Amino acid sequence: MKPIAHEITNDCRPVGEILNQIGGKWTVLIINVLSGGSMRFSEIKREIGGISQKVLTATLRDLEMDGFLTRTVTPSIPPHVSYELTDLGRDLQKPLHVLGAWAVNNRPKVLEARGRYFAAHPEAMPKRKPRIASALRVAAE
Repeated sequence: MKPIAHEITNDCRPVGEILNQIGGKWTVLIINVLSGGSMRFSEIKREIGGISQKVLTATLRDLEMDGFLTRTVTPSIPPHVSYELTDLGRDLQKPLHVLGAWAVNNRPKVLEARGRYFAAHPEAMPKRKPRIASALRVAAE
């Protein structure tokens, strides 16, 4: 398969910087949750299980800094703070959706490949990553 020609320099740092931000597990979930429209902090936290308040705050700030979402404070007691995707954030939804669909469709193949690899290299099985081991057991069943 021939690579697609793009004007990319030999310096991959700019691409890596952006991919690092948008490739984070919480970023993908937040963008997905906000695809339905404006939401308050507590609503986002409730929709995304397992995220701490500190991590959610930091991720929302990073997404606002990079222009993916806006934060609106409505003066009231207590203040009403809501978050909404910008045009850039909505544009990001498209490739994230495609990538997410690819991941769901190809997970069995990836787990099968991991199983073969760890069967051939048992010493490489992560001892501190129980999710990988349990995913491999589920895939084998």
